Amino acid sequence: MRTAAAQLPPFEQSADKVFATPHAVVLLDGASAFVPVPVSPAAYAEQLGMSLRNLLLTEPQADLRLILSQAIAGTAEALHLVPGRSPSSTVTIARQTNGRVNVLALGDSVAILPHEVVTDERMDALDLEPRRVYRERLMAGHGYGAQHRETVRELQRQQAAYRNRDGGYWIAEADPNAAQHALLRQYGTDEVPWLVLASDGAYNTMSHLRLNDWAAVARMSTEELHERLNRCQAWEAEADPDGKSLPRAKRHDDKSLAAVLLDT
Repeated sequence: MRTAAAQLPPFEQSADKVFATPHAVVLLDGASAFVPVPVSPAAYAEQLGMSLRNLLLTEPQADLRLILSQAIAGTAEALHLVPGRSPSSTVTIARQTNGRVNVLALGDSVAILPHEVVTDERMDALDLEPRRVYRERLMAGHGYGAQHRETVRELQRQQAAYRNRDGGYWIAEADPNAAQHALLRQYGTDEVPWLVLASDGAYNTMSHLRLNDWAAVARMSTEELHERLNRCQAWEAEADPDGKSLPRAKRHDDKSLAAVLLDT
């Protein structure tokens, strides 16, 4: 497995985190905290990612949901977190082992394969009113002012009521049980010569700008991936600074890509 990755801003400054082992890659997107949390989303995602990487190295063939459950439990213990009052993160894992490719998705980061896009859409499926309101206001040209920020805070408050419960959505936070609700896909290696993992900040803007020849992206170098992310960032700043063309919660979301070529 060959993995090239790029992040904007860099790893140390981002709530997105990418980790790789010889046979797996993990992408996390720590949720922006518009309401107070005890540690930053970036710190949470980094701790969770390190735990996942270590488990994937020591237990390379273990069930991915079990690995994620153990990592969530270990992260909550290390950071003294309790369910319902903690930061959260998406988790996307791709692993190649024993002639199979396994993909796990929890939250709305994306795994793009030649024939399929794997992502967890349960949070967006809630269709909460503040999400509709902030998108409509952006499309009407009202931009990222105080009213927008308050609407997004209200959206997060409402989402919290549905977090990690039946009828709502599931996300990595402080409850290890969330891992049992992750989406899992399995493929033969011959079906997946390549794949791309992307945080929604990268995927949405790249798709909007039609920079989404994913087969070509999968073969890019780290430098080429950085150039692609910089193009997205520049377009957001210069062509759509108020989110009118592409409504999004903030002008610049963190952006991450992991381009993977699998062993055949």
